[in-house]
Amino acid sequence: MESPEESKLHYFLQWLQVNGVQLRGCTIKYCDSNKGLGVFSADSVSDGVLLVVPLNLAITAMSVRQDPLYGSECGAMCEGGEVDERFLILLFLTVERLRRNSSWKPYLDMFPTTFTNSLWFSDEELLELKGTPIYRATEVQKKSLQSLFHEKVKNLAEKLLIADGDLEREVTFDDFLWANSVFWTRAQNIPFPQSYASPEAQEKQDSRSRENEPSSNDVLKPEECGSDNYARQQEETVWVEGLVPGIDFCNHDVKPLAQWLVDGTGLVTGVPFSMYLLSAAGQNTLERGTEISISYGNKGNEELLFLYGFVMNDNPDDYLMINYPGEAVQDVSFSEQKTQLLEEQKAVLRCLLPRGLLNHGFFPPCTPQGENNDKNSSSQVCSYSWSGQRKSPSYLNTLVFPEDFLTALRTIAMKENELYQVVSLLEELAGPEGERQPSDTDVRAALWEACGDSGALQLLVDRLNMRLMDLEEGTGTEDSDTELLEKAQCTEVPEDCKRTENNDCHFLSRNRWSSIVYRRGQKQLTRLFLKEAEQALELALSEGN
Repeated sequence: MESPEESKLHYFLQWLQVNGVQLRGCTIKYCDSNKGLGVFSADSVSDGVLLVVPLNLAITAMSVRQDPLYGSECGAMCEGGEVDERFLILLFLTVERLRRNSSWKPYLDMFPTTFTNSLWFSDEELLELKGTPIYRATEVQKKSLQSLFHEKVKNLAEKLLIADGDLEREVTFDDFLWANSVFWTRAQNIPFPQSYASPEAQEKQDSRSRENEPSSNDVLKPEECGSDNYARQQEETVWVEGLVPGIDFCNHDVKPLAQWLVDGTGLVTGVPFSMYLLSAAGQNTLERGTEISISYGNKGNEELLFLYGFVMNDNPDDYLMINYPGEAVQDVSFSEQKTQLLEEQKAVLRCLLPRGLLNHGFFPPCTPQGENNDKNSSSQVCSYSWSGQRKSPSYLNTLVFPEDFLTALRTIAMKENELYQVVSLLEELAGPEGERQPSDTDVRAALWEACGDSGALQLLVDRLNMRLMDLEEGTGTEDSDTELLEKAQCTEVPEDCKRTENNDCHFLSRNRWSSIVYRRGQKQLTRLFLKEAEQALELALSEGN
């Protein structure tokens, strides 16, 4: 006898088939308690096409506006600028989950009732993230969603339910939070063919089709849309956010076994205007039962945890975000003049530091074969000098910090005499009548001429030290996090399991385990980039920069 979960899955697979989805070389089944459902290889396919989904099954703002229940209300709100297209999808998911006779029920029943991203953390679990960017971002995002729910979603959703014949259903914030998490964990940016996205373009496409036979170039490949080969398709493509039932059950891996593509003509799949799952090169014959993963993109643990609710140990795409608060500029000396210079140079007050930058720094953990440390030489220190006195530093090729961010820090850190020198250089360049307006490049060159690197690097060292102190204040050091993870025996806590004082090992909930992995990575990256900044500062001071 089927369990309730097996029965729901069986019903969902039937629903996919009825709606034109073709599971050619795969099936969808339960993976594990952490991943939930996944896509797994089944029958062998010679062309590598594992799964085909008609685009008319995708949940997009366009499909919501075309729905009889939502069309009039949502169309008017969009045209009036009251809401954006993403709002329509969130509203649709919120209401459809509550509709008693929703045609989407078999699909929506496959989603978990709660999620593991930080918006669902308890207050106690959220404390595990204190000192990290996610801690503050979660608080801000939750307040924003609550405001949106009470101001626009609740009354409209209940009005739609009443129009559907449900007079008693109350819509709660948890319903909306669920819809928000479904969207962010599953939505894709889909390259819809222009001919499919609008009736006018469809008519144009039909006319063109009568004149020309389709070619292989009619298949849109998202990862190649920027190349010359796909310039024509890029011009005729509308990128639309949406959910694609079936393909959205693929889990993430840094070494994916498949990728999704859009077939605008049916030349590849036999199904015009469809999204399909294509086995990776050399993987046309997958062992039966192998999980078929795709890549969600090069995402660090911060993004994975905040949006998707999972992290990866030793994530190669992890990164550190460093910023200098714009409001803090008002507290430095000569803030008015420095603010003006920041505006003139189009200053960047934050920077993303991917882990991979460390491979080209002073202390590379590893240097990928075939690469060298010349990667940053063309984009680092501005070499233009009015006087010729400021020489390029010896550490140019091993400085891992972006020049745009260092230039902003030079502006904030410069002393009174340096400020006057910058102003003088720019006035000289502008001419006696101000006939030339200095460009942002001119401003950056003047800052390098007057200030060098030492002030900016000292400010960077201070910011990184502050970040490390914030990270360690509530949760201890990187080593203490490692110790917690090494002692943990599992990532799920059985209901009847209680930790005892005499027990050397302990259990960690999935949310707590993810938090520790993420924050440990942030501490590690902060420490490593701090070491890079301190070394650069030492060299800058010794060279008079």
